[in-house]
Amino acid sequence: MKKELGTFVLLVVLCAIVAAINPRFLTPTNLQNMSRLIGAFGILSLGLGVVIITGGIDLSVGSILALLGVLLSIMLVEWRWPPAFVVVVALAIGAGLGAIHGFLIAYWRIQAFIVTLCGLLFYRGLARFIAQDETKGFGSAKGFEWLHELATGEVWGVPTPFVLLIALSAVMWVVLHRSVYGRYLFAVGRNEEAARYSGIDTRLIIASAYVISGFLAGLAGIIFAFYTNSISPSSHGNFFELYAIAAAVLGGCSLRGGEGSVVGILVGTALLQVLQNLVNLLGIPSSLNFAVMGAVILIGVVADQLLRGRKG
Repeated sequence: MKKELGTFVLLVVLCAIVAAINPRFLTPTNLQNMSRLIGAFGILSLGLGVVIITGGIDLSVGSILALLGVLLSIMLVEWRWPPAFVVVVALAIGAGLGAIHGFLIAYWRIQAFIVTLCGLLFYRGLARFIAQDETKGFGSAKGFEWLHELATGEVWGVPTPFVLLIALSAVMWVVLHRSVYGRYLFAVGRNEEAARYSGIDTRLIIASAYVISGFLAGLAGIIFAFYTNSISPSSHGNFFELYAIAAAVLGGCSLRGGEGSVVGILVGTALLQVLQNLVNLLGIPSSLNFAVMGAVILIGVVADQLLRGRKG
């Protein structure tokens, strides 16, 4: 809880500083746009957070977003499949890819870094091959306007992705912090061998974490595809896995596993988006976004190391 509280205080202070530097930060339009991005990235970060809690990593989610974006455009615009069915297919593909990762990592004992790095490369290449390196889109979204509203709409003035994130976070909070499954996740992350000796099916728990990550990547993929309304297979979702990892680490998830919380991930996501917003409002070159993310991840890892050193 100390990590989450510290990150929240940092978020409040940073918001105050940004608002003082540039009053446009507090304009309704900017706050709505930022909330929309927090919603989309937050969904992605929740999935990464579950994986990180088990001591794993998932580098493939950005490429999954590109692949699903291309497939969504083809299924809706070219094949004219029913929108509801397309959503189910997209979520199933995301969960299915996560299941493949989980099986290779948990049952074949291949390192998560290698499996998901291969996924990053394979799905990006597959997306480019399917799209023939052409940009895909949804045009006016005629016939599936509700999907467009999912990404760009509002509920009582609050962006739909943010509302969806809050609903999912409530569910995930119960799953992680108030269920036997959640206790198993943390136990596996802290000490997989001890968890196995205590009777936990550690392989199933680890595999399920990647299924959850893939499913939430599928949901985030739908939102990002309609938010941009244009999918370039070579760049769509690039480095989004780093945003999600940075948000989870900022929120208190330890890359060693066994630590993390839903509230922390939400605060970490918001903090990262405020940092990005600060870069944009100050007119700092967008290329520095990666420098910001790198510094954020490093600070998070160093802080985790220092905290563990004190506990020891």
